[in-house]
Amino acid sequence: MASDKKTPISEKLQEVELYMKDRVGLGTSFDFGVRKVKILKKDVHIYYVNGLCDSAYILEIMDQLVEINDHEKASTNVYDVIHNRIVHQSVEPVNTMQDLVDQVLSGLIGIVVEGTEKALIVDVRSYPGRQPQEPDTEKVVRGSRDGFVENIIVNTALTRRRIRDEGLRFEMIKVGERSKMDVSIAYIKDIANPDLIEVLRKELEQIEIDGTTMADKAIEEFIVKQGYNPYPLVRYTERADVAATHLLEGHVLIYTDTSPSVIITPTTYFHHVQHAEEYRQSAAVGTFVRWVRFIGIFTSIILLPLWFLFVLEPNLLPDALSFIGPNEQSNIPLVLQLFIADLGIEFLRIAAIHTPTPLSTAMGLIAAVMIGDIAIQVGIFVPETILYVAVSAVGTFATPSYELSVANKLVRLALLVAVSLFGTYGFIIGLTILLILLTGIRSLNTPYLWPVLPFNPGAFMQIILRRSVPGSKIRPSIVHTRNKYKQR
Repeated sequence: MASDKKTPISEKLQEVELYMKDRVGLGTSFDFGVRKVKILKKDVHIYYVNGLCDSAYILEIMDQLVEINDHEKASTNVYDVIHNRIVHQSVEPVNTMQDLVDQVLSGLIGIVVEGTEKALIVDVRSYPGRQPQEPDTEKVVRGSRDGFVENIIVNTALTRRRIRDEGLRFEMIKVGERSKMDVSIAYIKDIANPDLIEVLRKELEQIEIDGTTMADKAIEEFIVKQGYNPYPLVRYTERADVAATHLLEGHVLIYTDTSPSVIITPTTYFHHVQHAEEYRQSAAVGTFVRWVRFIGIFTSIILLPLWFLFVLEPNLLPDALSFIGPNEQSNIPLVLQLFIADLGIEFLRIAAIHTPTPLSTAMGLIAAVMIGDIAIQVGIFVPETILYVAVSAVGTFATPSYELSVANKLVRLALLVAVSLFGTYGFIIGLTILLILLTGIRSLNTPYLWPVLPFNPGAFMQIILRRSVPGSKIRPSIVHTRNKYKQR
């Protein structure tokens, strides 16, 4: 349908109805319907989709329309009278059948009047969905408990509630030839980089695909063209306060209908290691929490390959640490033990996703007590293997970004392979290649390791230390904002 030449709305309602039957499924799809009424001797058709509309609004509009027959003369312009009488704040005229169909299938109602080549679109959407609640992956001890949901209207409202600025913009674009997904670009006009806004707008408008049913993830792959790079190039958040904070810093956000996650652009590696909890505590406590998290992330990458290296080459250890290494022998090579245990943790994580919540605790106990203990007793694993794999897994779970934690796991396994093949040289070369690859990554023309490479002392100190809000006066330079000062 999207590829057809735009079809004007016919003055004859029979032709409009025939178009709806042939192209949209009127009379075939039970949820797509039409209500026919007569207003001042003119036929009026109201098209709707059950389940996406609020029936209370429609009934109120119907009451107002029917009352027109009691108060107006038949000689008046019916279209203008209906336009004036509709009791709703959002009423928009459209001139083509494609626009009419797109809006009706989005949950609005279309009112077509006989003898008029226009239709009125009234926003009475009421999408099914849950109420805002705290996201499972971004919980805080103190702070707001409202998070984004699958309704883009609710999500933009949660943001508006926190930023009541006249410069806040939400540009709506429909993506997908068949799905026509509502995607919104959010930014603050006098802060955000206009070049970035234009790039994102063009990328979204150039998407040619039947549908983006995977919502924000599909949109991300079109925008940043990540390929097989495991490291995340955009940041996701389900917290409205986090989204609002990034808008005020000059970032551009992408809201996608049917997804509770919002895409933050542009982002660097260090955006993925921050968490809202750091900003819900004092500056000192926030810095402590941040450093503990840094240690956990570093541990999730380095601990297993480093320990395995010391096992292979114990001469690298000082005498004080000579106890490091397995005290027992096993029939299975150590590197294979590490891979089996690490992948076993991944099995448990995947199983936990697919396991109902009341059963996930029992599954964890079975894995920890029975599988781990029995595997050691029968000689499959040595105890140190379980210990270091478990510590690395805890570091993985301490990583705020799920996407970053999985990328770090892949790097950890690659380093294990390098160490098993080449020893110390493999470890050093592997870390060097990782650093080179990270240095070469650019997310929407943003250096991935900024502010380390290229080095920015002020921004680097803000990563090392969580500054208090009054002490943070300058927006990040990496987003190239129009106005770099948060406060004077």
